[in-house]
Formats: sequence, C-alpha cells, structure tokens
Amino acid sequence: MQAASVFLPFVKILSQVGTFHCKRGFVQSFLLVYQKEGLRAFWKGNLVSCLRLFPYSAIHLATYKKIIHLHMDELGHISQWCAIVAGGTAGISAALVTYPLEVVETRLIAQNSHESKYRGLLHTLSSIYRNEGILALYRGFSLTVIGAVPFSIGCYAVYINLEKLWQERHFRFSSLQNFINGCLAAGVAQTLSFPFETVKRKMQAQSARLPHYGGVDVHFSGMIDCFRQVIKTKGVLALWSGFTANLVKIVPYFGLLFTCCEACKLLCLYRNGYIVSPLSYKLTPGVDQSLGPLELQELKRYQKNRKLQSHNSSMGNRW
Repeated sequence: MQAASVFLPFVKILSQVGTFHCKRGFVQSFLLVYQKEGLRAFWKGNLVSCLRLFPYSAIHLATYKKIIHLHMDELGHISQWCAIVAGGTAGISAALVTYPLEVVETRLIAQNSHESKYRGLLHTLSSIYRNEGILALYRGFSLTVIGAVPFSIGCYAVYINLEKLWQERHFRFSSLQNFINGCLAAGVAQTLSFPFETVKRKMQAQSARLPHYGGVDVHFSGMIDCFRQVIKTKGVLALWSGFTANLVKIVPYFGLLFTCCEACKLLCLYRNGYIVSPLSYKLTPGVDQSLGPLELQELKRYQKNRKLQSHNSSMGNRW
C-alpha cells in the first residue's frame, strides 16, 4: 500500500508532463523508469510531497471550518452546495500557500536522474527563484482555481442523485454505501477536473533553462496555448494522460474518506446523546435534536440535579 501511494502519483505526474517514460502506457511506464533510472527514482519528490501535505491539510481544515461556521443557520445546518463551495474555497486557499512546493515536486519528478539539475527542496526553490523569478513558483496556479469549479460541480452532481441511486434517505446509508458514494464522487469530479491539472503540471515543468524544456512533450506560451498544442499534437484524450494511475489511488482514498467521516459523525452524535447507537442514525427518544451539544449537556446536567434534589427531598420527608 505504501509503495502504491508513492508509485501511482509519480507515474501520474510523469504522464501529465509527458516525459519520454510515458509513451507506452501505464504499466510500461513503471518498467521504463526502473530500467532507465533505478528503483530510487520512484521516490523523487516524495519528501516534498509529504512536507506539503502538513500545511496544506492544516490550512484547508481551518479555512473550511471558518467558512462553514459563517454560513450555518441557528440550528447548525448548512446546505450541501454551500459545504462543497466551502471545500473548494478552502482547497484554493491551501493551494495558494503551498503551491511553490507543488512546483518543486513536479520539477524533481520530471527531471531525469542522470541529467539532474535540482538537488532537493531548498536548492530547487532557490534555483527557480534566481533563474526564473518568483512568478515561476506560481506558474499554472490559475488552473487550480478554474479546476475547482468542475470538481465541485462533479461532487454536487453525485450528491443530489445519491437518494435516487439507493432509493432511500441519505442519513440511512450504510458504511459500504458511503464508501461507494465516495468512490463515485471522486471518479466524476476527477474526470471533469483532470484536464486542468494536466495542463497545470505541464506549465509547472516547462522551462527554457532545463534540458528538453523540462521534459514536457509540447511547447507552449501560456495556458490557452498549452490546451491548443496538446489537442493539436496529441489529441483531446491526451488531456487525461495519467488518469488511470490517478483513479487507482484517488477513488478508494475518497471512498475511505467518506466512510471514516460518516463513522466519526455517528460516534460524535452518539457520545453527545443524539442517537442510541454509533452504528445507526436512530434518534434517542425524548432528546431535542435542535439543541447544540453544550446545550444538551447543560440540559442533562439540569435534569440530573433536579432528579437528585427530588430524591433528597423525598428522603427528608420520610424522616
């Protein structure tokens, strides 16, 4: 599993950039990289990817929670469309801060180990800044913003059709159904947004100062020209290069994410007394579901104290 989590994004990025490794398809790319550069090549850029994950996740979560709290009603509810937009906005905010690391990751992966120009995170950052300017570290960022739109639409399109798919209300979905829902949402959203990521990777990798222009299979002058050149020379389907490797990793990841989120939500609802079991959404009888967790705890404390006082009073009357 750990090996797959390294190999699949590696081959996906090579396919998107269009390096010589990926001319023969998904499986042959693994073999060709191994034959030409050795096993260590599969870990190029992996440290940068791991370092980028921590600030990205922290910023994404903090921004998402802030936006959600601003749009909640008095009962703590928010529409699914608002939640998806909040997720997209949080993703863009996190990408803005960590985007230079993504550029570094792409450059490290795309370069040939035998003709390496970069020697790690700091050296790559300083080299790009010194030779190409600060804007090179944000080349292609607009595609992150543009790609968030079809991604969000894909997620929303899946969500609004889930009840039709399963013929029951969404709050009754089982763990298996939630896993399938996550897989479907990821598949549709990634299919719609993947061309924008492909062009973004090409823009990140291309540089006139690198051997073979960074290994990019087409030469272009900007975002629109990149789309045009890819379609002209490789065909429309080339915008989905590396899509298989991406699906193999992303689809089960989102399936597990949906399942874990729903399981955590059930556990929290159970611990706060809203439902009778962490394994179902059956409501606890007599509990006002409109109360917040703190209000519910305060109400339980008040009822417990009244019951205790009533018990003490009845004991005193007996004496």
